[in-house]
Amino acid sequence: MFKTVVVMLAAVTAGTIGDLLLASGMKELGDISTMNLKGILRVAVQALTTPKLVFGTAMLAIFFFLWLAVLSWEDLSVALPMQALNYILVAFLSQYLLHEVVSPMRWAGTVLVAIGVIMITKSSGA
Repeated sequence: MFKTVVVMLAAVTAGTIGDLLLASGMKELGDISTMNLKGILRVAVQALTTPKLVFGTAMLAIFFFLWLAVLSWEDLSVALPMQALNYILVAFLSQYLLHEVVSPMRWAGTVLVAIGVIMITKSSGA
């Protein structure tokens, strides 16, 4: 179980960093929902050379390979809830690094996720 926790923490950290970098990088490139096809293609080409997006994608690739390792030895019913720790880290870091507003209701949901992760993690040791 210790091996699973360590690798999952590394995976969740890599995934969280990747998500934060992708969100920050895309905010800098602009809202593509109002762009025409030419604008979307221009942003797609920019995304391939934007350091935040490249590094964010690399971090998500690291997450993916660590996740594959965990799935090779741990039950999915234990591993997947541990992945939900990403929600906690993303809420916390989005507020402080990306200056997003995280409402009390969202914090309450995040706490419930954390409690669920702890319960499921503890149940696997039985």
